[in-house]
Amino acid sequence: MNHNNVVRSLLLSAVLAASTAALPAFAQVSININIAPPVAQYESAPAMAPGYVWAPGYWAWHTDRYIWVRGHTVAQRVGYRWEPDRWEQRGNSYYRHPGNWAPDASYHAVKAKKEKKPKHWDKGRGNDGPGQGNSGKHGKGGKHDR
Repeated sequence: MNHNNVVRSLLLSAVLAASTAALPAFAQVSININIAPPVAQYESAPAMAPGYVWAPGYWAWHTDRYIWVRGHTVAQRVGYRWEPDRWEQRGNSYYRHPGNWAPDASYHAVKAKKEKKPKHWDKGRGNDGPGQGNSGKHGKGGKHDR
């Protein structure tokens, strides 16, 4: 084998070894919860200010047990509805789906109607002309000034 081919093979092997060692390790943390969440607690929703909706409370998994997260107000998004947090059972495990905004299929945008202008719009002036209410004479020589 040629000396150049040997050096080239060694360099290629070293580059390949270095590139595989430099790749980051992707870690995935998966927690299987085999205990069903308790029944949701009752919370009375306060009176909402315009433009806000109520996000109800939910059970969250914390270390080794469920904890109750109280409900709160959320700024409303036009054309969307709030879907609250929920737990889903898959086999013997439970998975939490966090609350989020979902498109509201029943929402229909309403366009504001423009106010129509009259055909002979006088831009706020009197009918006698531009800002002159006495045939343009400003009180001089009119029939009421004699």
